[in-house]
Amino acid sequence: MINKPMLTAALATALVATLATTAGCAVTRNQETVGAYVDDTTVTTRVKAKFAADPVVSAMAISVETLKGTVQLSGFAKSAEERAIAEKLTRETSGVVAVRNDIAIRQGS
Repeated sequence: MINKPMLTAALATALVATLATTAGCAVTRNQETVGAYVDDTTVTTRVKAKFAADPVVSAMAISVETLKGTVQLSGFAKSAEERAIAEKLTRETSGVVAVRNDIAIRQGS
């Protein structure tokens, strides 16, 4: 049987490690400064960690991208509830200026 808290912690750690290694890359997406890029990466990491810790939201099925504090959510949710919780968790995350929720609800799941 899979231990949910341990799996969540491992997933969050893997996300942080992945984003930490990419944070040293050159500034892309027309960001003004390296600091802004790092801030956006931090926001993305915080949101993904919240998704990983939540029992309803699938961190693997929902993509998170941040640009100048605006977070875009995309991918697929199993229900309207999952979509709404993902948006709520994102809005409650420190550093988020705005949320664009493009999550589609997968029919028949």
